[in-house]
Amino acid sequence: MFCIASDAQFWDRIARKYATDPIADIAGYERTLERTRHYLRRDETAFEFGCGTGTSALKLAPSVGRIMATDISEEMIAIAREKAKAEGCTNATFEVARPEAAPWPDGTFDVAFGFNVLHLVTDLKAVLRGVHRLLRPGGLFISKTPCLKEMNPLIRIAVPLMQLIGKAPHVAFLSAEDLEHAMAAAGFEIVEIARHASRGKDVRPFVVARKAMATPA
Repeated sequence: MFCIASDAQFWDRIARKYATDPIADIAGYERTLERTRHYLRRDETAFEFGCGTGTSALKLAPSVGRIMATDISEEMIAIAREKAKAEGCTNATFEVARPEAAPWPDGTFDVAFGFNVLHLVTDLKAVLRGVHRLLRPGGLFISKTPCLKEMNPLIRIAVPLMQLIGKAPHVAFLSAEDLEHAMAAAGFEIVEIARHASRGKDVRPFVVARKAMATPA
């Protein structure tokens, strides 16, 4: 719990600057949004965790009936609400929450999003179980995750040093294979895996997974 609280403080502290940072690969980002929309319907209810300042939630909101977007950072959520109001978006709601401790009943949502967040959670198994619980049977979980195991090995030195001086939150070193195994263990079946970067080595696999009809043991 301390790690989660510490990470929330980190994101609160940088939220305003984060909101102004440009997207590094806008073409890759738009490709991810386009592919995500392919799986959505206007009568569905969506859930997003790690929504940050709400950029993706607001872009995807027109493609679903309603979206509940969440984050551990109160300041990030405050900014997301400001953006939703400014854009006149009425079907997106922003709340401080975590999927592993979410207050909504089982099977509340048709689809869940987790963009650029799975490497930042402190307990991946618990988070995936939480997402699984929140989805209806057959519901989809759509994610895109930086896999640090596929990056320059020097990052294993840089990240702990940045954490020591308060410049980085908790970060997990995952591979695409690690993600697939974790999702399968949580009761998901992989539907699609793709790489959407428009340049350079793509270390952020886009994964679409379906909640299996049977609950995992």
